[in-house]
Amino acid sequence: MTAPSPHCQVMVEGRRADTGRRRRVLAALADATKNGTDISVAATARRTGVDRTFLSRHRDLLAQIHAQAAQPITAPGGHGPPVSRASLKADLAAVDARSARLAARSGASPASEASEDSENSQDSEQLKARIATLEQQSFDLELKLQERDDDLAAARAANRELMAQLNRATTPVPG
Repeated sequence: MTAPSPHCQVMVEGRRADTGRRRRVLAALADATKNGTDISVAATARRTGVDRTFLSRHRDLLAQIHAQAAQPITAPGGHGPPVSRASLKADLAAVDARSARLAARSGASPASEASEDSENSQDSEQLKARIATLEQQSFDLELKLQERDDDLAAARAANRELMAQLNRATTPVPG
């Protein structure tokens, strides 16, 4: 039996390495599904030490990652309704936002709240005065607009009358 050429040997080694990477990806997907950890292209590539382009070139692996990422996660112990990763992420974001609001609220003292209330009442009075001023300006502008509309209507009527006179003067009488 003859020894394989160096080029064939390189191809065989590359194929073996590819098969090893595929096995690592499949094992990581099975592990992530079992443990309920994040399943995404980036997370799978990180866990297995492969490049994301490797997953892009292997459409079957990419499709399997997307399919498993879309699968609902069952509640711990297999009890209760399944939940999706997206809903869990949304719940986590809501909890983080609520935590930030509570932390900000707990940092305010009663004295600072009282000073904020007095500032708010002063702001309220200033806003009421500003609203009254703007309402008066709005009323004045509406009056000006009505006057201009009346002037425009009068100018149009005069224009129509002048055009009618001009048309009567230049129309030849059939004879």
